[in-house]
Amino acid sequence: MDSKLRIVRRGTDPQDDRWFSKEAILKLQKAQEELEWLLNRGYNNKSLMNMIGNHYQFSVRQRNALTRSTSSKEKRNNRKEKCVTLAYCKNNCIYIDGFNLIITLEVALSEGILVLCNDGTMRDLAGLRGTYSVIDKTDLALNLIGKELNNTDISKVEFFLDAGVSNSGRLKKFILEHAESWNVSTEVELKQQVDSFLYTKERVVTSDSIILDNCKSWLNLGRKIIEDYVYDQNIVDLAGKI
Repeated sequence: MDSKLRIVRRGTDPQDDRWFSKEAILKLQKAQEELEWLLNRGYNNKSLMNMIGNHYQFSVRQRNALTRSTSSKEKRNNRKEKCVTLAYCKNNCIYIDGFNLIITLEVALSEGILVLCNDGTMRDLAGLRGTYSVIDKTDLALNLIGKELNNTDISKVEFFLDAGVSNSGRLKKFILEHAESWNVSTEVELKQQVDSFLYTKERVVTSDSIILDNCKSWLNLGRKIIEDYVYDQNIVDLAGKI
């Protein structure tokens, strides 16, 4: 690992022990049942979150966890139907939503809050908006991605990074440096509209809900890597009732 990389606990908050205590998670799970019931009947998510969040007096971070983890039954089932395995992708290329996967793994490695969502994904609460910096956990995250890919028969990997995000060029270089030791052909591309580009693809690696709703098929690779290799997990279970 580059000794110059900053040591950072990505996606953590000093209040997390209070906001995601056992009692708080039970309250979030109850609120999620109510939220999903209303979503299934066509109500608007944003207005619902204001109402439910105010009723339970949730913090902004708790509201984000609830919003990110909860989708309607229709959307949840549609996403799960399009989810494919690594074995399904044998001898094919996979398309990785770079910031989405790497930041989630950085949060996992930082023991930050990960939310197990009702569509089967794991999502973080890092909340990075247009800013990013390579940290010590980036090195570890890329090592885990390479370790997972080396155990597959995937022929090629293409990472896509939002060109407008700060340090995207540095991250591209960092990924390519790591990929030199991987057993799979790897490309990294900076794009202005990553989301809309991935809408057209199969075998997409992301947990972004909008991409999941629009892409042809996707892999739950982030969750698989976390469950396979990250042992000190800080997971809030909002998977709901299956």
